[in-house]
Amino acid sequence: MAIDYSLEIATPLPPAEVAHALKKAAQRNRLLGAAVAPPDLLGDGVLTGHGTWVHVSANEPEPWDPVLVDLGLASTTTVTFRMGKSDPVHLQQDDVIALTVALLERVPGDAVLHFQLEVIWLLRRGGRLTITEQDDWWPPHRLTLLDIPYRRETHTFAD
Repeated sequence: MAIDYSLEIATPLPPAEVAHALKKAAQRNRLLGAAVAPPDLLGDGVLTGHGTWVHVSANEPEPWDPVLVDLGLASTTTVTFRMGKSDPVHLQQDDVIALTVALLERVPGDAVLHFQLEVIWLLRRGGRLTITEQDDWWPPHRLTLLDIPYRRETHTFAD
């Protein structure tokens, strides 16, 4: 079974512009090779140096989508992060956080980063960022990646 994290963003930007912003974010953090282009992110996806597969796609939520129903977030673009089997998961999770934070600095709109609709790692709504209160998901080295103001608050999906 694959381990996926999804960053769902309700943004006026088209997925191609989100992919371009993600490429710039990845370059800044040296997480993707220089040869990676935004169309690669929209096509087959790409791998980070730690083996995390990253893919950008358009999203049209169904009326029953938990992100829409539980959080009121009608995402237009999804960034999928799939953990590779060869590299340590914690390093890949660090990639997810680094890319997500850098992308949120470049892309406007509400957003949620979640683990398979089970755990909400972060939520940006109305320009305010909250991250889960679970310290094991946000150890000190990941907190240092947050260059934007945040507060700690745990959000959940309804059962």
